[in-house]
Amino acid sequence: MAKLKGKGIALAATLLAVVAGCNTPPDNNGPGKPQPAPGGQLVYTAQGDAWNNNLRQQFYSQDQGSRMLPLSWMQALRQANGTPFLAGSLSRYGYLPNELEPGTGLPIGFSVASMNGEDYLGMTCSACHTRQITYQGTSYRLDGGPGIVDFQQMLADMDAAFGLLLANPATFDQFAKDVLGQQAGATARAELKLAVETWYLPFHTITVGSLPAQPWGLSRLDAVGMIFNRLTGLDIGPPPNHIIAENIHVADAPVRYPFLWNAARQDKTQWPGFADNGNALFGLARNVGEVIGVFGQFQPEKRQLVGIDYMNNNSINFGGLKALEEWLWLIGPPAWPWELDPTLAAQGKAIFDRDTEAGGCVECHGISKGAFRSLDHDTWKTPVVDVGTDTRECELLTRTAKTGVLEGARIPVVKPDPLKETDAAVNILGLAVIGSILQYELGLGSSDKMKMGAAPGEPLTLEQVLSERSVSDNLKTLESAFPTVVLPNQSADGPPRMMGAAPGCAYEARVLQGIWGAAPYLHNGSVPTLADLLEPAALRPASFRVGAEYDPVKVGLSGQQPGLADTLHTTDCAALDSGNSRCGHEFGTELPPQEKLALLEYLKSI
Repeated sequence: MAKLKGKGIALAATLLAVVAGCNTPPDNNGPGKPQPAPGGQLVYTAQGDAWNNNLRQQFYSQDQGSRMLPLSWMQALRQANGTPFLAGSLSRYGYLPNELEPGTGLPIGFSVASMNGEDYLGMTCSACHTRQITYQGTSYRLDGGPGIVDFQQMLADMDAAFGLLLANPATFDQFAKDVLGQQAGATARAELKLAVETWYLPFHTITVGSLPAQPWGLSRLDAVGMIFNRLTGLDIGPPPNHIIAENIHVADAPVRYPFLWNAARQDKTQWPGFADNGNALFGLARNVGEVIGVFGQFQPEKRQLVGIDYMNNNSINFGGLKALEEWLWLIGPPAWPWELDPTLAAQGKAIFDRDTEAGGCVECHGISKGAFRSLDHDTWKTPVVDVGTDTRECELLTRTAKTGVLEGARIPVVKPDPLKETDAAVNILGLAVIGSILQYELGLGSSDKMKMGAAPGEPLTLEQVLSERSVSDNLKTLESAFPTVVLPNQSADGPPRMMGAAPGCAYEARVLQGIWGAAPYLHNGSVPTLADLLEPAALRPASFRVGAEYDPVKVGLSGQQPGLADTLHTTDCAALDSGNSRCGHEFGTELPPQEKLALLEYLKSI
């Protein structure tokens, strides 16, 4: 251990010795260079010739089908201190003002779309997948990067604000005037209050049931847990409110928001690597599941004895999701915006290309051809490997839930086994997503005009169509967009298990282009810098500040965070299932300090 500590100290000294060489910003003009953004101290990092301001603006606000609440309600909502909830474009939670659409007052990643004649506020993928870092007073934008945002605190504060609104007549009176106008009558005000109460019941139910006592904090979210809670807890229960409260569990398996550049090219996706990926259909499946979890409206309806209408009250914007997926192929990894040492980077590449046993990275993180997914694009191989990291996310994937209106539902050819009264949450999600996509792709209706049924003359159900029509091989591949979890009563013995899963608790190993801009590291964001990741788990920080201030020497989060920040407390290897363990991935930890420095320089350059 003394030897390891000495190496850590030596590496730190070596890093500090070269800090002066990293401080000079480059020329921000010309092709492939960072470009100044409107308003001054913000620079767009170079992300390839295909990525431009027009695509950036669309990426920041494209509707994907999320329907959080009526826009007028959010505009009228106030914090406990009386200031508008939308003040500062929600920057107090880390969301970024949209400088390309400054008149809206909405942050990047918040969209507006009409539903039933009313504008609704929603969220789109750029809310959580746009990064902004700060160094020496200048901010740098990384489109598609992991957001430094606090989704949990925003939910908690919205819940508190609406609770106060409904409990305090004077507060509601002002809210009603702001929404309806000063002259609104008693009937309109009563209707508004009933509408708010109806909306608040499921929102409050999932908020108080999901949010953990130890917050996710900035940069992290239990995405899978929240999607499971949203779908099984709020969407598939009996009318009128569709709630199954017992399906909602504390969402305590946080992960770091992944970066989106090259995400469409992986042949496997999701942190545990359970889903096939790499073509438009798999991308649609990935994104439909995300919309369901982020305020998409989805209320499947059982039609007598003949099947499920997955498009009933379904707000998913399939066209918008397809456009977003096309743009993901165009977002390049961000180029390092500061000075590099090319000689040192070349030495680092040689280390990167070594075998794993010799401290190299290429076997898991290099670019190699992946599985065939389409004629349009090649994929990159995405190994799914157990490297001894936190296991809580893996445990989440075998969670079960009541299936509600989806009990007995099946999709011939693709998901032929009917859901049981209690089934794996991931099986329920897979059926909901695939059912929605197939119903849309087969032209069986849209969310605003389709009512399926068995009566003569009415449209056929999805089950009837699939039993009478051959399904293309392309649509059949949707089966591998989600894993199948086998419950104990379906197999001989043991706990629920995922069919085809890698042994142990395995996570995807992605290509590392742009990794310099994706701190904190490991799937659960438990390591603040790449330099710390090259140390044994016992020497990694037990706690650290999370914020936008960047450290270009250690490559990751700065130890000093003068702006919006919070502290993440991690656990060691004795608590591997905490959701916050910094354990695992002990590769390159035995490299000499100078080789670690060279490897870091190479990782900055790709």
